[in-house]
Amino acid sequence: MDLTSQITILLCLFSLTFMINLSFGFLRNKTKKYSLNWFLCIHLPIPFIILARVSSQLGFRYIPVFVLAAVFGQILGGKLEF
Repeated sequence: MDLTSQITILLCLFSLTFMINLSFGFLRNKTKKYSLNWFLCIHLPIPFIILARVSSQLGFRYIPVFVLAAVFGQILGGKLEF
């Protein structure tokens, strides 16, 4: 896999991770803190992100990038108000 395609895949997965966690962060903000739903809003996106990362064949060295995207998505999603 060449560098350009690897960067493209990384940016797409970063965006996917961020957007998924953005919506779950919004839902998390609407639930009671430390409840089962609150816990699920934080942890339910993880298997989907792992599946996307594994199927893209990116190495383990990019995991911190996805953690960063997930944390930013959760934080910003929690600050959204409609």
